[in-house]
Amino acid sequence: MRTAAATGNMVGVQRTTDTDGRRARRGRRGARDAAAGRGRASAADAPPRIGAAVARFMLGSLVAIAVIVVGGYFALRQVAIDEAERDTRERVEAAGRVVEAAGLTDGVLRGDRRALQRLDELVLGQVLTGSIVRVKLWTQDGTILYSDEPALIGRRFQLGEEERELFTDGGADAELSDLSQPENRYERAEDKLLEAHTTIRTPDGTQVLFEIYQRFSSVSASGERLLRAFAPPLLAGLLVLLLFQLPLAWSLARRLQRGHREREQLLSTAIEASAQERSRIAADLHDGVVQDLAGVAFGLAPLAAEARARGDEGDAAVLGDATARLRQGVRDLRTLLVEIHPPNLDSAGLEAALSDLLSPLASAGVATSLEISDAAAQTDGDSAALVYRVAREAVRNAAAHAAPGSVRIELTRPVAGSVRLLIADDGRGFAHATRERGAADGHLGLTLLDGLVAQAGGSLEVRSHEGGGTQVELELPA
Repeated sequence: MRTAAATGNMVGVQRTTDTDGRRARRGRRGARDAAAGRGRASAADAPPRIGAAVARFMLGSLVAIAVIVVGGYFALRQVAIDEAERDTRERVEAAGRVVEAAGLTDGVLRGDRRALQRLDELVLGQVLTGSIVRVKLWTQDGTILYSDEPALIGRRFQLGEEERELFTDGGADAELSDLSQPENRYERAEDKLLEAHTTIRTPDGTQVLFEIYQRFSSVSASGERLLRAFAPPLLAGLLVLLLFQLPLAWSLARRLQRGHREREQLLSTAIEASAQERSRIAADLHDGVVQDLAGVAFGLAPLAAEARARGDEGDAAVLGDATARLRQGVRDLRTLLVEIHPPNLDSAGLEAALSDLLSPLASAGVATSLEISDAAAQTDGDSAALVYRVAREAVRNAAAHAAPGSVRIELTRPVAGSVRLLIADDGRGFAHATRERGAADGHLGLTLLDGLVAQAGGSLEVRSHEGGGTQVELELPA
């Protein structure tokens, strides 16, 4: 492990061996987190696959079709129930007219055996056919005058409000039977029944309530017949619509994939253009202003010496002060050049480049430390360039915004094939919303690097809170 520590303007370099068990455990944990982060970044930033996008569209469409079919079934079933109730009302009125005209006598009111037998023959022969399973004849006080179930004759039960209203309003009514009611005890063997009522009159004008019970299975059968009739054209229309939309979905998926690639290219181009512009500015400064100032300082130094030799201390002091200021300006400009344009990492190496990043902070009185493991120091190529860019951006942000007392850089290889960079400062920190506002205002340093790190298969995490410093952690395959 190479460790460089700087406090104020003093920098020392020494070799140590990393035997800290806690650091090793933290490295292994960081590697696991990095692997998970790379998986999430790759999944989130990978270009959408056309086949997968179209498959999701087809699956969503099939789910929508299934919802329409199920909803259509219940809607048609309700329509069938409504139609069955209407038909049952019409049927009970028709059957009631038949009974009133051909089988109902005043003797039924008195319980006359012959009158009941005549009515029973009519009901069994003309009413209890098909889906009708029960017939009852009620008085207004709830007494059953007649039923095809003899055990009910003469029994008295409470009529419902709808049935009582028929005696005053007339007409017919139909509803699902409540088989738990005591008057329906003999119908409980049936699964589900639809009952209908209407009023008829005996020859002497007495109103009685005529009631029939119809199997509900016939209503369900009607709904299924409607569904079988309407489902094929409905499904065919939906499938034709789906087939027409399939080329459109394919085209939209391709455009989305192309847009994703264009966004990545724009991001890379923006980073590359920034690097080229920094290089141009650094070259102009180095070959222009820096050389001129260095030349002027070099020329003033002999003049200051001559003035001091003549005993002209005033001129010597002015010239010496100007020379010192010029040399300091040259040093500051060269530091700025390092910040604007990174050094040649292949020739200088990461250790020297990262040390140069910390030098301005050390000169300003900030305590700095740099720890680089031997394996991590060998990182080169694109990984080294990305490590340097992240470190430069983090150090620059700390110097410009955090007012830190100390800044620490660690570069390690927690596991083979992975490099980990940590930049930590004890500055003022910031809230997450502050970074979002900065990105919205055009401060995109680390935000732009997020995309490059994701493309490289790594992860970049910024942890900070107000008054608690900032940590920038980079994990890269290397």
